Amino acid sequence: MIQLSEEEIVKLLRQTQQAGNTDGYAQGSSVASRHAAVLIPLLRQDGEWHLLYTRRTEKVESHKGQVSFPGGACDEGETSPEQTALREAQEEIGLEPGGVRILGRLRSMLTITSFNITPVVGVIPWPTVFSPEQAEVARIFTMPLAWLAERSNRWEFNLPGRGHNVIVYHPYDGETLWGATARMTVDFVELLTSGNS
Repeated sequence: MIQLSEEEIVKLLRQTQQAGNTDGYAQGSSVASRHAAVLIPLLRQDGEWHLLYTRRTEKVESHKGQVSFPGGACDEGETSPEQTALREAQEEIGLEPGGVRILGRLRSMLTITSFNITPVVGVIPWPTVFSPEQAEVARIFTMPLAWLAERSNRWEFNLPGRGHNVIVYHPYDGETLWGATARMTVDFVELLTSGNS
């Protein structure tokens, strides 16, 4: 079980930021990539940390039916991943930006679709009434951080042409977490468990 306080999580995220790869839009990544950000919504439920996810509808242009964090490409004029992540969370699930306590960032990652994504970790109020964007979001749900951190609940395999293994979680509450979102989740839980040992 992961029993870290918010302050301890902030400290671990700061250490990651000091190590680099979390500079967000100032990073100067490949010209071919587009900047994007996701919010990793962290919440307390039944005395445990959980992460909040969405399942995309079958109507969206890409990643139909996949589990994801709220997020997307940065808009013109946005200067930080936090701005993008909070705007996208408000648009997709109706989460009020003022209610989110930003704790920090994880390292940015380049996806196979050429997005340079910066994950932004934020604590959200719970319980919360959401207003999902019907065209984009089919379901909003949570998964316990302790379950996500358990190595036996996921497996990894290699696909030719990828620079890293693909991560797939066993189904939880009927939902399958895999791909870039699973990679970000594992990055986060590994950071937390490194500080919990």
